[in-house]
Amino acid sequence: NHNPICSCAPGFTGDPFAQCVRDQKPPTPPPPSGNPCVPSPCGPNSQCREVANNPACSCLPNYVGRPPNCRPECTINAECPGNLACQNERCRDPCPGSCGTRATCVVVNHAPQCSCEPGFTGDPFAGCTQIQQIPPTEGPRDPCNPSPCGANAVCKERNGAGSCVCLPEYFGDPYTGCRPECVINSDCDRSRACLNNKCLDPCPGTCGLNAECRVVNHSPSCSCLPGYSGDPLTNCALTPTPTQPTPIDPCRPSPCGPNSQCREINGHAVCSCLVGFIGSPPSCRPECMVNSDCAQNRACINQKCIDPCAGICGIDARCQVVNHNPICSCSPGFSGDPFVRCTKIEISTTPAPPTNPCDPSPCGPYSQCRVVGVTPACSCQVNYVGRPPNCRPECTIHPECPSNLACRNERCQDPCPGACGQNAECRVVNHAAVCTCPQGFIGDPSSICQPAPIPTTERTPIVTDPCFPSPCGANADCTNRNGIGSCTCLPGFEGDPYSGCRRECETNPDCAPGLACIR
Repeated sequence: NHNPICSCAPGFTGDPFAQCVRDQKPPTPPPPSGNPCVPSPCGPNSQCREVANNPACSCLPNYVGRPPNCRPECTINAECPGNLACQNERCRDPCPGSCGTRATCVVVNHAPQCSCEPGFTGDPFAGCTQIQQIPPTEGPRDPCNPSPCGANAVCKERNGAGSCVCLPEYFGDPYTGCRPECVINSDCDRSRACLNNKCLDPCPGTCGLNAECRVVNHSPSCSCLPGYSGDPLTNCALTPTPTQPTPIDPCRPSPCGPNSQCREINGHAVCSCLVGFIGSPPSCRPECMVNSDCAQNRACINQKCIDPCAGICGIDARCQVVNHNPICSCSPGFSGDPFVRCTKIEISTTPAPPTNPCDPSPCGPYSQCRVVGVTPACSCQVNYVGRPPNCRPECTIHPECPSNLACRNERCQDPCPGACGQNAECRVVNHAAVCTCPQGFIGDPSSICQPAPIPTTERTPIVTDPCFPSPCGANADCTNRNGIGSCTCLPGFEGDPYSGCRRECETNPDCAPGLACIR
């Protein structure tokens, strides 16, 4: 299905995306009796049946491929034909529900493209209206009214003719429609990700110390450098030389990639996605990261595709989802601000005053409306991006920013300033500030790091302190228990004390929508 599937050759094991090594474990004969399907040798998304005392593997319904590489029909748009989009792991037509009234839809590179029907004008994603015939005047004809240009293009008069050019940072044919460099990850090369409509390297700031990053299917994947081990997202340390041979664990380090779990079955690593994540290792991911991962009538909120209309519009207003965004409008026979309240239109016998096409505003949230001629002209407010009616903040959640920045006050900013204590060092890992005491200092890096005490030169009986040097990670405390150092997170911190503890939250975007971050 257009994608390379890697697997280790017979007699070899390891991460097939990096390197396979010869299996050192001698093959074990099958048990003389018992169920050959327990544990299952078939891999994820598969089912096992016993046939003549041998396991027979097959893929589950709605999954394709062959075990142990059973997978959904699709996980990204690039796995579907160009005229279909990946919705709920199935290749489907993205046009239904995407365009407004009197608009037509065509699918270009998995995305719906809306345009008004002949004789109609307006925003094809919200609704097109019939072009009003303006009686001729004695003045010269404006070649840019109506505009001959496509979406995201501007018309300029040159020698009596209308000339179309794409808006800044948009590309394509201005007469049919300009587009940004990218809208979804599949618009970019596999080694790039779509960040703020640009194809960028997603690796900077993602991995920890002594780790290397490679991009797999638009997503960064971290692994420790050769000779190092640990959590590649935070810190990799030198692997100690074993004093005696130890059994080879095919799951250490894990070959499964992020958001996955590894199980050893018959001496081999079997990968599967963690609960709450979809896809197939090493490309396990949340249900969604950005709106384009959801169906057109859903929006990505807290990494889930849900209806964005709930609680958005005012009284007696109706809500329609267009291109993942809620569009509020007054019901027929009502007028007013659809985001606050719509009131019933009272029929008056007196002549109606001239109407203002910007009242109510047709431009959607975070936008401003100006009257040009007799029609409304929409533009986004300052510090908002996109185009009406889809104006939005620069970010609302961390994943909409590069990995070395965090979403604060709807802007992508460096989370380090003011995050750490005195004498502490700060680095950004996965949008979060990680504080550590520098070499020669000890203490709580979130409050203060103090110089480590200089050991005395007096001859005293040698007593081994299992907590010096400390085996604990950042924001953790070491306690001597029966000659063994035991690590626990400091009060107010959580996580693995041996790799590093962190606060439950640093800013409000780290919490659910109904909660706030209070330190």
